[in-house]
Amino acid sequence: MPSEIVKECSKALAERGLCIAFAESATAGRLSAEFSLCSESGTVLKGGLVCYDAFLKQTILHVPADMIRTFTPESAEVTQELAHRLQTFIPADIHMAVTGLTCPGGSETAEKPVGTVFLHVYIKGKSIGIREVFKGNPEEIVLKAVDRAAEAILAELPKHFQHTDDQLLI
Repeated sequence: MPSEIVKECSKALAERGLCIAFAESATAGRLSAEFSLCSESGTVLKGGLVCYDAFLKQTILHVPADMIRTFTPESAEVTQELAHRLQTFIPADIHMAVTGLTCPGGSETAEKPVGTVFLHVYIKGKSIGIREVFKGNPEEIVLKAVDRAAEAILAELPKHFQHTDDQLLI
């Protein structure tokens, strides 16, 4: 069952006639799955790509290999590039990418510990990057990332899409 914030986000998207697409690494499809469980999913969720491995980031969404080598697969820069390139792959109103470190064995450092999650969203041409560090086991980190993604979208909707009971103003 999706969290209340995911349900609220899905409903807000549906009320505005908007759809969303995801490029997921750290969440490995969980973000799409949570949105798919909402009653509005048929009108809101366009789809998602799971590109957990860096090779898929390169071959499917064409993130340059040198960018991944320079910044690591779990970085703000690569996450932004995933979201940017997703726009040409899946047509939607909102495009979001997520990468991060849910368990040891990735590119963790003292400055980027396990629990670090990067989100990037494109909405009406605006590019928004988010970095969070969550505590918990891998599933808890993923679920916190899913909720943070929904919160980020909800925070931006009023800035770009006004909704009234009688009409939608874009």
